[in-house]
Amino acid sequence: MRIGYFSPLPPARSGIADYSAALLAELARRAEVTTFTERPAAFDPSAYDVCLYQIGNNPFHFTPYEMALEHPGVVVMHEANLHHLVADYTIKRDNWDGYLEEARYDGGEGAFEYARDFVRTLRRGPDYEGVPMLRRILARSRGAIAHSHTVESELRNAGFSGPAAVIPHGAWIVDADRMAFRQRLGLDAWTPLIGMFGFLKPYKRIAESLRAFRRLVRLDPRARMILVGEPHPDLALSEMIRSLDLQAHVRVLGFAPIGEFEGYLGACDIVLNLRYPTVGESSGTLLRALGMGKAVLVSNVGSFAEYPDEICLKTPVDSTEEDLIFEYLNLLVSRPEMARAMGAKARSWVERECGWPSVAERYLGFLEEVVTGRKPPARVASAPAPVPLAPIPNQDREGVDAAGHEVLKWTAPEARAYAETHLTRLEKTLSIIPPGGPDDAVLEMGAYMQVTPLLKTRLGYGEVRGCYYGELGSHNHKSVESETGELFECTIDLFDADKDQFPYPDEHFSTVLCCELIEHLFQDPMHMMSEINRILRPGGCLVLTTPNIVSHRAIAALLQGYQPGLFPSYIRPRSGEVDPRHNREYTPREIGDLLRDSGFERTLLDTGPFRDEPHPELGWVGHLLEKYILPADHRGDGIYAVGRKTGPVRDRWPAWLYA
Repeated sequence: MRIGYFSPLPPARSGIADYSAALLAELARRAEVTTFTERPAAFDPSAYDVCLYQIGNNPFHFTPYEMALEHPGVVVMHEANLHHLVADYTIKRDNWDGYLEEARYDGGEGAFEYARDFVRTLRRGPDYEGVPMLRRILARSRGAIAHSHTVESELRNAGFSGPAAVIPHGAWIVDADRMAFRQRLGLDAWTPLIGMFGFLKPYKRIAESLRAFRRLVRLDPRARMILVGEPHPDLALSEMIRSLDLQAHVRVLGFAPIGEFEGYLGACDIVLNLRYPTVGESSGTLLRALGMGKAVLVSNVGSFAEYPDEICLKTPVDSTEEDLIFEYLNLLVSRPEMARAMGAKARSWVERECGWPSVAERYLGFLEEVVTGRKPPARVASAPAPVPLAPIPNQDREGVDAAGHEVLKWTAPEARAYAETHLTRLEKTLSIIPPGGPDDAVLEMGAYMQVTPLLKTRLGYGEVRGCYYGELGSHNHKSVESETGELFECTIDLFDADKDQFPYPDEHFSTVLCCELIEHLFQDPMHMMSEINRILRPGGCLVLTTPNIVSHRAIAALLQGYQPGLFPSYIRPRSGEVDPRHNREYTPREIGDLLRDSGFERTLLDTGPFRDEPHPELGWVGHLLEKYILPADHRGDGIYAVGRKTGPVRDRWPAWLYA
């Protein structure tokens, strides 16, 4: 699909500019997109299947607004009122008659008289009241997108009868360095920190929040608050803080570039994202906070009332507002474990519902509906929520033990000691491999013939291949006999996964196993991932396991002055075949990024032990993480991941992996 995309983009100080940058990164992977931030000298709408206009309420959106009126397309309405945009477009250009005519067109003679009274007496237009200025742009639009049912309803109330879609605001999943920015603020790990972010306008309930915070400080003098954003000229913020005697507890940090903005957001324990009145607008800051796993307070109005109750606390905008803000702050500060639990639910919800790949897919589905006049088949979401790791799906402990027994049943006597040592890892690996059928082919990379026979006998694959490091074009033929005399034979192809093209045709395999291999690669892991993508059929699965460099064991080693890697030692030269050392061990987050960049959706990402051994001596690491409010999940010795192929490689040279 060819899309003409009109929107402000960074470095414009606009939340919609940031929104568009994130959305475009995903749309451009799926469609042919041409972006416009300024009015083009010449524009041919026939060059595009559809034009998409991001419409906001400030002068950054003059070009999208003008072009949407001239060349009808799909408008993305970030709120249900364009009064400020139209007023800026007319009054600030000294076109008072144009403003009054827009008021008449939008609301009839009553709105015209109402607006004219303001113009006569105050030399400005009324602020929102009764004049949403939606009708003209909606009358010229082929379709409309809203982020909430609240805004969709307002568009219908304004007379729009065309196709409309509710697509959630995309979310940034950011992991900021909490302690680094607390250090910058001069705060320790345990000081309760509350934050308010974005353009500091009066309608963000700042006065009410400061009064509630003053009551909190009387109960807990440790509490601190930061306000990050440009102060509004109509808000006497410094005087307000001084009058409440909060100078020692509140800091106004002003406008911050996005990196610092996210850093300060990450430093907070609680985020206030209140606003009233509202015209249905969504909040990028709110989505960032939820994606960071923060405890958040929102006003129980408009689009914010639609968020699930379990991921945020909602305050009314009546006479009880200040009391409720105080009570919620006191609850979350006095019970930080509750704040963390709510934040964890928020992050999980955001990952499931608001990932940018999923948002982009919904955009394309709706645009296709507008262009063709019919609903397209359901698209496959590109970023589902992680699936928790279970020992063996739908099986009890007896089933796990049975899997271990089967591994040992097929293990040659000379390899039995290794298999027994690593039996927990092998059992877990077996538990996450999807079953196959007679027509399915599976490839086990780095095949040691431990789980290889079970790919046929237990999981049902019709064709089982193995591969190992060696000279390209060579292969070995291996066989193993079970304890009961059953024979299994397999061809092991030899090549260098770091640089050779794999000797298999495109889309041949249903499943590829890459277990305890990627950490050994010397120079180009994305080459291997690209080849795995190539040989997997669409929808095929990659099962990947590897040591976890941020496990409890690794943290304990690092803090005590030891090497955190599982196998970092150089190998003394000697004759015979030896396993290469680990060249790079990975974090669970990096494995998630690796799957994404390689064209896979993540269907499972978790960690667990390599060996069935308790480690009570590492309990102090968990206590340390908890004390400093650091992530405590995904700290097992091994990473267990499954990805499903959804398309080609997205980034051959991801910056997080390559210099």
